[in-house]
Amino acid sequence: MEMLVPAAVLEVRQHPARQLKLVPAAVLEARQLPASQPHTNGIEFNFSPQLRVHFDKQTRAMWSRWAPEPRPCFNPALLAAIRAYYDFLGASGARVDCYGEEHPIEYVVLASATPGVFNLGGDLDLFKQLIDVRDRQGLLRYGRACINVLFRNYIGHELPVTTISLVQGECLGGGFEAALSSDVIIAEKSAHFGFPEILFNLFPGMGAYSFLERRVGQKGAEEVITSGKIYSAEEMVALGVIDLAVEDGQGEDEVAALIKRRARGRNGLSALAAVRRRVHRIDFEELLDIVQIWVDSALRLNPRDLKLMHRLVSRQNGLGESQQVH
Repeated sequence: MEMLVPAAVLEVRQHPARQLKLVPAAVLEARQLPASQPHTNGIEFNFSPQLRVHFDKQTRAMWSRWAPEPRPCFNPALLAAIRAYYDFLGASGARVDCYGEEHPIEYVVLASATPGVFNLGGDLDLFKQLIDVRDRQGLLRYGRACINVLFRNYIGHELPVTTISLVQGECLGGGFEAALSSDVIIAEKSAHFGFPEILFNLFPGMGAYSFLERRVGQKGAEEVITSGKIYSAEEMVALGVIDLAVEDGQGEDEVAALIKRRARGRNGLSALAAVRRRVHRIDFEELLDIVQIWVDSALRLNPRDLKLMHRLVSRQNGLGESQQVH
């Protein structure tokens, strides 16, 4: 099964120099060795200014927190940093060295470093530019980069780990898809979830349908995707989309408490997650086929649709400017 996107596949004919600037293959294929430094109860790895990772020895959890700039969305540089981290994680054998002491990795946690925003999803400004110049290959390259990292998290990095998404704040579009790729989703009560793509005549094409359909069935998945509604964390729990809603400010403590509760049966529960992924199997090829449908659909958007997309770009910009990174 294809997990990595070969450079030969990503190397497509350039649409003037503008495409190279928008979605450079070199950026998406970046391989970075992380700088490390001591962290409370563990070690921290710095993959890029937009992504920091730390391992907590007490919970045996590897935490990643993204801090996208200038907007809280998945820009190409952030995707490259996540991919470098996942390569690092996949090669670890579920072990990490903390200055001479080797420790097992049992949990992998997705979280945000931007207060009030988990992630707003796709880089809509980039989408609009690529659509304007009719750059199908640029859109496809971006989509492949997205599903590559989501798929890697979905399959647990081929390690005996449990993946957890901790959602604090706005979780929309591709950010929601990223959260759905984990085994367990915990959200603080002020978090909001939704897929706004239908509002500008598109659909979320990086795994939303596949992940949701496995959780809540066809009817439930299509209701969430086509409604354009913004849901509260408690509504998401009631629908069976996420696992737990906790009080604001208690997210990290709840992750630690969950890990403690699962300690005795962790091996069996981790294996059960692998069984669930096998029974409700999602192949990379399924996600890729959907990305191609998304690209073709995006290229059919009319000027009115693009105007509505631009309004959401303004919202991404506004949230990016108003939030301060920890």
